[in-house]
This record gives sequence, C-alpha cells and structure tokens, in this order.
Amino acid sequence: MGKLVRDRIPVLFGGTSRPLNPAEFRAALRAKLGEEVAEYLETGEVLELADVLEVVYALAELDGVSRGELEDLRVRKAEERGAFAARLWWDPPST
Repeated sequence: MGKLVRDRIPVLFGGTSRPLNPAEFRAALRAKLGEEVAEYLETGEVLELADVLEVVYALAELDGVSRGELEDLRVRKAEERGAFAARLWWDPPST
C-alpha cells in the first residue's frame, strides 16, 4: 500500500511512484497532515513539526496561498485574537 511521500524518497529508497491528480493530492495531503500530527503527538519531536509545516505549506499552495501569505494570515489572526504566549486555559461562561 502506497502513501504520499516527499519528492526525493523514491530516488533515495527505490520503488515506484506516480504523480497524483489534484483531487488525489489534496486527499493525500489531508491524510498526511493527520499522520504527521499524530507522529508529533506520539513523539514530541520538533522534527515532526517540520513535517507538519511542509504539509501545511503544500495545502496552502493548493488553495493559491504562498508561505508568505500564510504567515501574513497567521500574524493578522494573532494580532486580532492573540497567540498562545500567555498560556491561557479558558473556561467559557455557562449559558
């Protein structure tokens, strides 16, 4: 059973590969994002976060958003809503 891999993996390790059509690629990237996040949650290794970012950048590119534009969106959202610097845990009011 195959899986989405980085571009050089077939060259480095052999096997066969084929390019995915856009729909297949989007689906494979979404699955890969879950895989990479799960690996980070399991290991806590920062290197896994680099893999998460690579997948996020590829997904953004599919939506016509560059890395720079994605970073601009992140900064804008952080300015509007804040980031996680204060390490806050929030209990919303009961309704």
